[in-house]
Amino acid sequence: MPGFSSTVRSIKTSTTLKIDSLAKAMQKSGEDIVLFTAGEPDFPTPNEIKEAAKKAIDTGFTKYTNSNGIVELREGISHKLKKDNGLDLSPDQIVVSNGGKQALFNIFGAILDPGDEVIIIAPAWVTYAPQVEMWKGKPVIVNTSSEEGYVPKKEKIEKAISSKTKAILMNSPNNPTGVVYSREILEMIANIAKTHDLYIVTDEIYEKLSYDLPHLSIASFDGMKDRTMIVNGFSKSHAMTGWRVGYSATPLEIAKEISKIQSHTTSNINSIAQMAALKAFEVDTSYMISEFRSRRDLVVNLLKKTEFKFFAPQGAFYVMMDVREFLKDKTTEDLCLDMIKNAGVATIPGDDFYARGFVRISFATSSDEIKKGIGRMNSYLFGC
Repeated sequence: MPGFSSTVRSIKTSTTLKIDSLAKAMQKSGEDIVLFTAGEPDFPTPNEIKEAAKKAIDTGFTKYTNSNGIVELREGISHKLKKDNGLDLSPDQIVVSNGGKQALFNIFGAILDPGDEVIIIAPAWVTYAPQVEMWKGKPVIVNTSSEEGYVPKKEKIEKAISSKTKAILMNSPNNPTGVVYSREILEMIANIAKTHDLYIVTDEIYEKLSYDLPHLSIASFDGMKDRTMIVNGFSKSHAMTGWRVGYSATPLEIAKEISKIQSHTTSNINSIAQMAALKAFEVDTSYMISEFRSRRDLVVNLLKKTEFKFFAPQGAFYVMMDVREFLKDKTTEDLCLDMIKNAGVATIPGDDFYARGFVRISFATSSDEIKKGIGRMNSYLFGC
């Protein structure tokens, strides 16, 4: 029999999905498991959005659309970018995709040749590096640490730059750390990109979940609009993860290349989901943001009463906890599996985020579950 693609065979299966699947299976069998694994809001999609989707079905809006997305939705995104981010980008610079994942995949396909390098500021979402590798690029990891507040250092980024470097990939607010980059950090990254003539790929999917600092798009900085590719969507801002509506906003020439890729892969995204997303611009979701802020405060206050070492997040809905003292001869995954089976708490090991010895907990769950889960972890690991 012929073999498989060496590129795909080299890609590691997600430990995040493995842990989450195990925990949910145990929960379904009747075990009391606190799930700190969620990468999505626990709110239902707002009714107005669901009604817009139903209307689209009832009126027969079920055919192919423009491969880049209906013009009304791209105009809505263009208006949002102007209002929220101070960016003048035309609808022709926007491609609506099947979630932020496809937007990223399209971008890497549009800019990378085999062997090109992408600097990824870590800890980082598990999907970034495999997507670079699928386009035969090379991810170059620049690590940050909890001691440094998870912000990148100029000298580390510059040391990672080579003649093959094509782009720097950044994510603020960040998954998994919850760090939000300040204006000063963004200016530093922008200056590096301009000095070395690099692209910036900025994942801004958690943009609305910024609690302590205002979210700033690096594309709005002087001289950056023409070298920056924005990835965003409706999943986190409007509790629409399953609808799969993301988008890229890029310089026009890159958007044209992205359009080629999408036209030969998925073509347009679901027509009904597009109408739902169009309605989302009219829906106030500030109540979700307020609740996530309250939960962030709750989990930080609870952890401060324990001996856990952790980073207090400024955005998103995750907390990174340092569990290195509990590993001994275990891996982080071993510890997470132990906590599921013996403490009834599911967390995500940080290894796939380039943060060995750390676990990510999500506070996209109820306050009662947060209290119960932190209590169980404290009892199991500290005997308190």
